[in-house]
Amino acid sequence: MFERSDETLVKQALKGKKAAWITLVKRYEKALFNYALRMVNNREDALDLMQDVFVAVFRNLSSFRGESPFKGWIFKIAHYRCMEFYRRKKPTQSLDDAPEQEDIDEQACPEKQMTLNQQQLDIKQALEKLPVNQKIVIELKFFQHATFDDIAYQLGISINTAKSRLYSGLDKLKDYVELDYV
Repeated sequence: MFERSDETLVKQALKGKKAAWITLVKRYEKALFNYALRMVNNREDALDLMQDVFVAVFRNLSSFRGESPFKGWIFKIAHYRCMEFYRRKKPTQSLDDAPEQEDIDEQACPEKQMTLNQQQLDIKQALEKLPVNQKIVIELKFFQHATFDDIAYQLGISINTAKSRLYSGLDKLKDYVELDYV
């Protein structure tokens, strides 16, 4: 069987076909949840943000003109919802409350697993120290595998600004992680 394009599903959803809308939700729910979780570091807030994004997408589906990919459009909405979240409530969550990483290889050497867990925690702590505009670009580039064109579109910035934020963020991350090991 072939997979229907996002644009086809959007057209069908606009005609009232519930199955098309459900397919769109299923196609993007995991990626949106993971994006929100990395941005806010709280499972419940991430679920709320994901739901807000899908409600906004549903309400504004008729305004999707197809000038850019649907994925970019939906993540642009997710970006705005995350920014609204940060404006309403600055994240003050303890890292001890951060969600546990899943899909860990249980047969890995305990010593190796402990080192990996510590490295993940160090990176997570370093990401939390970054300004939100750099954190978002790093999230989009490395976790969503977005191109600089996609990042620029989603954030409403130039490609050069996206690159600058990425490289500045990576330099800061490197410094934060190196300080932990000196």
